[in-house]
Amino acid sequence: MTSAPSVLDLAPVLPVVVIDDAADAVPLARALVAGGLPAIEVTLRTPAALDAVRAIAAEVPDAVVGAGTVVSPDGVDAAVAAGARFLVSPGWTDTLLAAMRGSGVPFLPGVSTASEVVALLERGVHEMKFFPAEAAGGTAYLRSLAGPLPGARFCPTGGVSLASAPAYLALPNVGCVGGTWMLPADALTARDWGRVETLAREAAGLRGQDAGRALSA
Repeated sequence: MTSAPSVLDLAPVLPVVVIDDAADAVPLARALVAGGLPAIEVTLRTPAALDAVRAIAAEVPDAVVGAGTVVSPDGVDAAVAAGARFLVSPGWTDTLLAAMRGSGVPFLPGVSTASEVVALLERGVHEMKFFPAEAAGGTAYLRSLAGPLPGARFCPTGGVSLASAPAYLALPNVGCVGGTWMLPADALTARDWGRVETLAREAAGLRGQDAGRALSA
């Protein structure tokens, strides 16, 4: 029996989505998937977020929808109940980590220091979100962690752009990057899903890997 692929290995870029209108969730997700980005992080920053996760989970079977900005055990429960297939947090505590571990879905707790990485490794967690990536030291910082902490893999998020993403993806301890550049505000306002698909395809091509893999249900 083969294990499900890691969230970090689904595509080179994990779109970080803020949805104000749940009616936009399905066409937006379909555009991202058509462009080669099946893993989609819907941030729990708006009242529409859980409805958006629920709609994508129900209507876009090729999407692997997750919930981001998860900061409490209640948020974990609500996200999983809505259909989230992975969880992402900007940081972590032991309480939040226990809730994410108990959720039954993959999770990426956020870190920004070597001490936080060591603490997670001690707890058996090897995949993490590096946030806020640019403000916390960017590629230079992650490169410096690769030698002493080879067991940690990261999804850098926060200030990552189309221009800077390749440098992150070239690092041995980076599985994917999180970003929003394929979701420009004017395209979302205009509901220009064709443009979103085009930008997603460009992002999916940043590294030669199969962006069509999905987590086992």
